[in-house]
Amino acid sequence: MASQGVNQWVYSFGAGKTEGRADMKNLLGGKGANLAEMANLGLPVPPGFTITTELCTYFYANGRTYPAELKDQVAAALAAVEQAMGAKFGDAANPLLVSVRSGARASMPGMMDTVLNLGLNDVTVQGLVKRSGDARFAFDSYRRFIQMYGNVVLDVDHHHFEDILDSHKRDRNKAFDTDLTADDWEAVIADYKAMVERELGKPFPQDPQEQLWGAIGAVFGSWMNARAITYRKLHDIPADWGTAVNVQSMVFGNMGQDCATGVAFTRNPSTGENAFYGEYLVNAQGEDVVAGIRTPQHLTIAGKHANKSDLPAMEEVMPEVFQQLNDVRLRLEKHYRDMQDIEFTVQQNKLFMLQTRNGKRTAPAALKIAVDMASEGLIDKKEAVKRIDPASLDQLLHPTLDPKAERKVIAKGLPASPGAASGKVVFTADEAESQAGLGDAVILCRVETSPEDIHGMHAARGILTTRGGMTSHAAVVARGMGRACVSGAGELRVDYKTKTIMVRDIVVKEGDILTIDGSTGEVMLGEVPTIQPELSGDFATLMGWADEIRRMKIRTNAETPLDARTARKFGAEGIGLSRTEHMFFDPQRILAVREMILADSEKGRRAALAKLEPYQKQDFIELFEIMAGLPVTIRLLDPPLHEFLPTTEADMAEVAKAAGTDLLRVQQRSVQLHETNPMLGLRGCRLGIAFPEIYEMQARAIFGAVAEVAKSGQTVMPEIMIPLISTKKELDILKTMVDRVAKETMAATGQTFEYMVGTMIELPRAALLAGEIAETAEFFSFGTNDLTQTTYGISRDDAGSFLPDYERAGIMEHDPFATLDPEGVGELVRIAAERGRKTRAKIKLGICGEHGGDPASIAFCESVGLDYVSCSPYRVPIARLAAAQAALSSDTVKRD
Repeated sequence: MASQGVNQWVYSFGAGKTEGRADMKNLLGGKGANLAEMANLGLPVPPGFTITTELCTYFYANGRTYPAELKDQVAAALAAVEQAMGAKFGDAANPLLVSVRSGARASMPGMMDTVLNLGLNDVTVQGLVKRSGDARFAFDSYRRFIQMYGNVVLDVDHHHFEDILDSHKRDRNKAFDTDLTADDWEAVIADYKAMVERELGKPFPQDPQEQLWGAIGAVFGSWMNARAITYRKLHDIPADWGTAVNVQSMVFGNMGQDCATGVAFTRNPSTGENAFYGEYLVNAQGEDVVAGIRTPQHLTIAGKHANKSDLPAMEEVMPEVFQQLNDVRLRLEKHYRDMQDIEFTVQQNKLFMLQTRNGKRTAPAALKIAVDMASEGLIDKKEAVKRIDPASLDQLLHPTLDPKAERKVIAKGLPASPGAASGKVVFTADEAESQAGLGDAVILCRVETSPEDIHGMHAARGILTTRGGMTSHAAVVARGMGRACVSGAGELRVDYKTKTIMVRDIVVKEGDILTIDGSTGEVMLGEVPTIQPELSGDFATLMGWADEIRRMKIRTNAETPLDARTARKFGAEGIGLSRTEHMFFDPQRILAVREMILADSEKGRRAALAKLEPYQKQDFIELFEIMAGLPVTIRLLDPPLHEFLPTTEADMAEVAKAAGTDLLRVQQRSVQLHETNPMLGLRGCRLGIAFPEIYEMQARAIFGAVAEVAKSGQTVMPEIMIPLISTKKELDILKTMVDRVAKETMAATGQTFEYMVGTMIELPRAALLAGEIAETAEFFSFGTNDLTQTTYGISRDDAGSFLPDYERAGIMEHDPFATLDPEGVGELVRIAAERGRKTRAKIKLGICGEHGGDPASIAFCESVGLDYVSCSPYRVPIARLAAAQAALSSDTVKRD
């Protein structure tokens, strides 16, 4: 294609001349690479060519210009397509028409721009009439091209086109686009062209070459449009990957009743069932299926019956073509060893394949498909574990609607994305984002969603549309995001002006509560109660495989019995962080805590602490019993004391009365304890040094609980963690005290028990002096929330005001409180681990910040060789799977 020394920017596919392969998706984009692969497999792919992702990078690096050699390479590739199709681009008698589509290396459904029927103008449309013998089809194709090109390339708002089309249909009393005749379409085209000229001050371009380069430029330009940027950010797709452009000869699904177009999945993307799943339309083009303008029909008779549809299935209407399509489905799935999302067109009873890609699926479907494919021998267990996005498990771990709960169903649509969601009704993506930002759960209600709604769909708990099928934009995007979605609820009437939904005599206003069930398609008034999920079947099977593979243990952050039980149910192997201060806020205890803070002497503090000790002991007994011999790491009191004091005068007066003192004393003590920066003040081990009686009480409660539980024959492994150490001396003093209390408890109870004393590494100084601190500490738990704060010098409570600006400016790729910063904070973790091990070879190392439940951070923990990660209860399964995937990509697991 390219001469020696010149970059090859263009790769051909189809008609016996295919230059790409599936493994070239970084260069050709996912769509281009898979078109080439299908052509290599001998499947019926309309010929075309791909302009590479490297050209997109060049385009943005060089002021949106192209390299000099591109024009000749495109011309040569286009000539090859002309030869293969026996038609000529721009020819009046026998015109070649092409589609121009984007194709990034990562699937970004609906995010970038497409133009179909390119090459039509006032002259070539007549050639298409003669060639097809169908004037209605030719003019329908021309109006579609003007509409798409006008919107995508010329930036004419699509509502201008819709207004003209609706006006023509009203004037002619026609309900559907398919009812319009050739003469009707000619009149629509004349109005379209006049409107474009009015909007732009110049006529719609008639030169096919100008059209082609305009469309190529628009696709490259769309890589940086707002919705594509939002999608990339949500899915961690780097901007420098760029998109490819695919130029492909057109095949027509809108030539008549022996033509069709459709979208299909080789298995059910909602349930994972091994059944052909998809939709098609007779006499239509691809955009009609996903746009939700016409009601799609099911591919299979089984699908038709399952969805109680009266419309004939493709299996009935075109049985021979359906069988060919089913054969392609089976062949593609076997070749790619994964569920495929395919697009096809039937032109005059001849099947053409337009796309295949790994299909987006719900979390339950992903689990079922992975487990089934492993059982079928298509993939092995390790591959099955690698296939599941750990974050997607979140969809499975949260409640579903209680089947026994009363519900007022007002409408039913299609079950487009499973899960249940309740929330306030909103009608725009901006309002969804705004309300969600205030902490409200919202349901985004639209006639149909478009790619511009991506930010609101992400912010919403659920999505409800009145138009669209199971493969509509709303359905595909919602499934990928894990949002509950009901689509095509046609009984509902959404009125954007009055901000209401009407169904029969019911009016739902903005702000009212609706519940949607994406598994049944039901729409309900009000909030419906939920039940906890059942974590068995495919989930349990895959998690068992993950547990066989992973090296790191998974613990939980828990201090309440409910959290501890939930975490055990999800497979936690101990508690990695029990924050004792959370136990102090219980209404029965807080007065004693405040009494202790207000005391003038050690004697007064000890008297108040004596009231707290039985509560603390009982807390630990419950946790030890639930954990049944698994390790439990207990962090001694960490936050500054002022956090336990009331802030209003009325509450202060109540505390004064209960503590037998006056209001002035409470106010004075509050002023005394006030700190300019409490994060860096009297907290953590500093409290233990200043008020040793507090840590003594906690140690007595812990060891008393150990002795109590041990009476019943249960083993207990407490790990006592001293927070915020910056010097070895702090730890020495406090460990000596803990050891003394342990001996006193053993002497008093006549029992001996094991325990460990360690520290939380959350200050840079502690990380750097880890070798010295490990002389005393038997374990390190990395508190990466505070380690991030103290390394960056930013507060996670306030960082939200500027971190988005930093991410937009490319200063930070991720929020460092969500995903561990490997270069800075991670380097301190690495240093501390290495220096700690050098001193104490078998020192136990774990992480207990929020990063313990983040898959990317877990991969880092594996690379450092930590023994465990600890995370919130609902993230335990996510961490189990992420740890297995980290082990598979690490040198710590030997390959088979």
